[in-house]
Amino acid sequence: MTTYVIVGNGIAGNAAAETIRKLDPEGVIHLFSREPHPFYYTPALPEFLAGTKDINRLIIHPLAWYREKGISFHPGVELVGGDAQARYVTDRQGQRYAYDRLLLATGSNSFVPPIPGADLPGVVTLRTLEDARRLKEMAAHSRQAVLIGGGLLGLEAGNGLRQAGLAVTVVEFFPRLLPRQLDEAAAAILQRRLEAMGFRFHLGATTQEILRADGGLTVVLKDGERLPADMVLISAGVRPEVSLARALGARIDKGVVVDDYLRTSLPEVYAAGDVAEHQGRLYGIWPAAQEQGRIAGMNMAGGQETYTGTVPANTLKVVGIDLLSAGEIDAEGQLEAVVSGDPKKGTYRKLVLKDNRLVGVILLGDLTGSAEIQAAIRAGRDVSGLKADLGRPDFDFTRLK
Repeated sequence: MTTYVIVGNGIAGNAAAETIRKLDPEGVIHLFSREPHPFYYTPALPEFLAGTKDINRLIIHPLAWYREKGISFHPGVELVGGDAQARYVTDRQGQRYAYDRLLLATGSNSFVPPIPGADLPGVVTLRTLEDARRLKEMAAHSRQAVLIGGGLLGLEAGNGLRQAGLAVTVVEFFPRLLPRQLDEAAAAILQRRLEAMGFRFHLGATTQEILRADGGLTVVLKDGERLPADMVLISAGVRPEVSLARALGARIDKGVVVDDYLRTSLPEVYAAGDVAEHQGRLYGIWPAAQEQGRIAGMNMAGGQETYTGTVPANTLKVVGIDLLSAGEIDAEGQLEAVVSGDPKKGTYRKLVLKDNRLVGVILLGDLTGSAEIQAAIRAGRDVSGLKADLGRPDFDFTRLK
């Protein structure tokens, strides 16, 4: 009988556990989580923050799910070390847990830049349900918030605060919003729509320090401007949680390095999700973590499936705005693209082509055809015979199949 230990209760860990159980009905599965909660949908934390979703609607796998699957769930237990040669891991109390196969699905932590004052009370990050609960309590006694970071997660969190009744000012280092997901034209449309919702922006701006004065906080920008706030939310990206992998002696670069089978440099130790670095790439997105978890679980249970990568795709979940960005968005304008839309309606559509194949898309304000477009990108669909029609507002995207 094989004993599996999975470290991390996110989408990668749960996908792996579910796959292992399907392939190995008799194996012993231990799943560990630093958090006290069962598996929940982290992308919906801004909705919890806004008060539009309660905790019960966040939970994906209640405790009964683990029991039904025969998975020994260990909430609130952090694994910090072990011996990869002797094949065991240890928790903070020194208790050992032996394994035949181990999965590191430890996710990532919020990155806090070295800003003076970032450790002051009232300066927070949003990564976990406990973070969201703390933010929600603070928001109930606040009127204005400054958000440092105008990326995808930051804007979603900022919208949660806005819905909770706060005035939100965003400080973004880059000269446009979502530089990884949008080109300049789409970013300008999105900014106008967010400003109409009440957001205020300082783009191309650097935070010099955060001060506490007069019972509140002040964010001081490099140009000298001072932004008052009752609370400051830092959303400056994430970093893989590699402490356990390092303690075990796994090879680490940007994350835990894995091969095409999601194996680490250690015997019978796999990695998946935000912590895993595959072919030099960290994905940090839910679909990639889910697919990696499934494949890692399959291979841990005796399979031989390879991971070939995931087409990056992001959807912005700000109320009233539909946005999909996937694949190569060609922000520099080096590739062929079919662009259409209606600026008055706030819609924008950009289909990026390379060698007559669809390689990327930006859809803003109208997600028509999103499923067919993403499938065509994954398949490398040749659209040379459709280019004349792709820009038509009434184009039938089923023709991409």
